[in-house]
Amino acid sequence: MSDDVYRLISPSGTESELPVYSGTTGPDVIDIARLYKEQGVFTYDPGFVATGSCESDITFIDGEKGILMYRGYPVEQLAANSNFIEVSYLLLHGDLPTAAQLEKFDHTIRTHTMLNEGMLNFFKGFRYDAHPMAMLSAVVGSMSAYYHGEMDASNPDHRDIFAHRILAKLPTIAAAAYKLNIGQPFMYPRNDLGYTENLLQMLFSVPAEPYEIDAVAAEALDLLFILHADHEQNCSTSTVRMAGSSGANPYSAIAAGISALWGPAHGGANEAVLTMLEEIGDTSQIGKYVNKAKDKSDPFRLMGFGHRVYKNFDPRATIIREMCHRVLEKLHREDTPLFDLARELEQVALKDDYFIEKNLYPNVDFYSGIIYRALGIPTSMFTVMFALGRSVGWAAHWREMISDPAGKIARPRQLYKGPATRDYKPIEER
Repeated sequence: MSDDVYRLISPSGTESELPVYSGTTGPDVIDIARLYKEQGVFTYDPGFVATGSCESDITFIDGEKGILMYRGYPVEQLAANSNFIEVSYLLLHGDLPTAAQLEKFDHTIRTHTMLNEGMLNFFKGFRYDAHPMAMLSAVVGSMSAYYHGEMDASNPDHRDIFAHRILAKLPTIAAAAYKLNIGQPFMYPRNDLGYTENLLQMLFSVPAEPYEIDAVAAEALDLLFILHADHEQNCSTSTVRMAGSSGANPYSAIAAGISALWGPAHGGANEAVLTMLEEIGDTSQIGKYVNKAKDKSDPFRLMGFGHRVYKNFDPRATIIREMCHRVLEKLHREDTPLFDLARELEQVALKDDYFIEKNLYPNVDFYSGIIYRALGIPTSMFTVMFALGRSVGWAAHWREMISDPAGKIARPRQLYKGPATRDYKPIEER
């Protein structure tokens, strides 16, 4: 039931009463479903910046106040007290698990990380220099050919199996893509390791020698995955929902989401940060490039500053900033000058009146790219790492969408600006 109505009177005098709904928190929404039938018009909202596309219980963002909550829990509390597997359970099931529930869930994820050997052979069909995101999307899409036995979307158990498989197997797929790129043998997952520890050993270990997992590296990845786990109706999540709304196989929907994430305006932002730092090159050039960023006629932009949703500050950036500094202090890499440059640029931007007035604070992408680089993860894998964290959010949204009794296939409308009706002319008369 609506809480109120919004009365709309057209220029011709036709009146419509549009229901107004209030959520738990955040702005009210106006139900415009009857607008075309009663008024003969569509709404127009390029980029869906003011459109509520669905009803959801998963994530809430208040960009003005810098708030991000998963299932009502502030992300700051989850980052300080939880881990990625527990947060994944929360996103998928709605509540934090008991000790027994968490143990069972963790066991399920640990013991389903293996890939069918046929899927590993699939990697041999890619060029050695294929982009890891291209491989990730293709191999995830192929999962529908291997795991079609439990794909009744109306069956809650099957929806659970799908979510568990995506969460468990995506790190194995990601690591296999990386190993193909660098010409090393695939490393199988180990059930005795935690989620991020297992990922690190699949990425960086080799059969010829033992590999010691760095605790700080594992902790940093776990924190990044928590912060990337979900972000409301962003481009890739909306893509998963839209593709899934047709009843398509959910693995195909996740593959579509991965492809959407690959875009430089979405998941590729942290990669752009490193490209920018390399262009600046040296701390002595920071002033020059900051001035270029302020010049509206100059195409140069400081990547990793500001956010489309967060108009105050990105709460995730506040959390990850401390971890970024810990990683840089612990892991001494050859890229030290680049990291020094990032630190100096951060300080300049935080103190500059121009950036303060426009709320252009460093966002999560600024710090995540630096952390990945410090961990030895190549730039081509940055968006893949983003996908690993976001996978549970995609799965949660697909489950929510597919189990909604009021759900229907997504079908936006448009403002048509093409030619009016015209008659076909034979080719000799054109």
